[in-house]
Amino acid sequence: MSGTTRLMWHPDVMGYDFGPTHPMNPVRLVLTMRLIEAFGLDGRLDVVAAPQAGEFTLGLVHDADYLAAVKRAGAQPRDADESFGLGTEDTPAFPRMHEAAALIAGQTVSAAEAVWNGDAAHAVNFTGGLHHAMPGAASGFCVYNDAAVGIARLLELGVERVAYIDTDAHHGDGVQAAFWDDPRVLTISLHEHPRTLFPGTGLPSETGGGGADGSAVNVALPAGTSDAEWLRALHATVPELLAAFRPEVLVSQHGADSHFEDWQSNLTLSLDAQRAAADACHSWAHEYASGRWLALGGGGYAVVDVVPRSWTHLVAIAAHSPLEPGTLVPDEWLRTVYALTRQQGPRRMTDGRTPAPRPWTAGYDPASAVDQAVLATRGAVYPAHGLLP
Repeated sequence: MSGTTRLMWHPDVMGYDFGPTHPMNPVRLVLTMRLIEAFGLDGRLDVVAAPQAGEFTLGLVHDADYLAAVKRAGAQPRDADESFGLGTEDTPAFPRMHEAAALIAGQTVSAAEAVWNGDAAHAVNFTGGLHHAMPGAASGFCVYNDAAVGIARLLELGVERVAYIDTDAHHGDGVQAAFWDDPRVLTISLHEHPRTLFPGTGLPSETGGGGADGSAVNVALPAGTSDAEWLRALHATVPELLAAFRPEVLVSQHGADSHFEDWQSNLTLSLDAQRAAADACHSWAHEYASGRWLALGGGGYAVVDVVPRSWTHLVAIAAHSPLEPGTLVPDEWLRTVYALTRQQGPRRMTDGRTPAPRPWTAGYDPASAVDQAVLATRGAVYPAHGLLP
């Protein structure tokens, strides 16, 4: 296996654009790439641009009639078919929608292939992680589910076990749905409870379909959950499951919308907790998946203050060149931020927190809503893996 890290970047991903008033502003992508370059991280890994995913590859997850509907919507946005989730307030149609969404999926597929083929130890596509898209419908700003397509491509290549960890504030419902009946894929989603956040799914009782019980893992956390509690939940569920499942590849999704400044969720994580989660996923890839790690972006709507810093930390960790949290942000990037957004950018790569989760082995607190959520998840899925809750 190569020891290199691959970063997927194609400037045309900026075409994935729902319009000037939509929360998913593509400026977050270019600001992330410019921050990566400002730190010189692009010189410590391979930056690669992949072509669009083809229809056959997209068809590993998505229905043919849905692919046709996306193409029609991209050709005539005003005539988008809402029965396919297109042309809605969440997922408006835009010109060349198919091409832009297929390009993002293509980056993830190429990254997955590189990791499995040994061309790279780790690969990052921060433009991906569009985890809500269903086989036959767009949902939650997501047209094609690049994460699911990338995993499906790994299975097509002969991978027998893939673990997927979703740290977005929202439930990774589309990836879960794609592999609901497939015991080869373990999906773990840590998210805000569905009673307070879209998409309204992701209860601990959702554990997988027939023949795949325990393959879907959901940790539904209460609104307001912050750093130490969130990290406690992550570490109290993921490592034991990975040890039991023994994945050949680890795929992780790093939505930045769990941040306390993000207005699309009610979690209150800091940048420092998000960095800690990325670092944990990197460690788990080495410990449980022979180092094979595919890391994706996801949600994130504080497009200046949070997303670029969070995903730059992710890339730096994947490149084995982690940035110290207190590192000053380069002045050249701050000038870019102002030029593109007329906003002042953040000055350091930290929110000033040093989150330290209490280990699960330290004991269960019955008064803690987070501990109750963790125990519910462990009770629902651990027995299927031969583990004690």
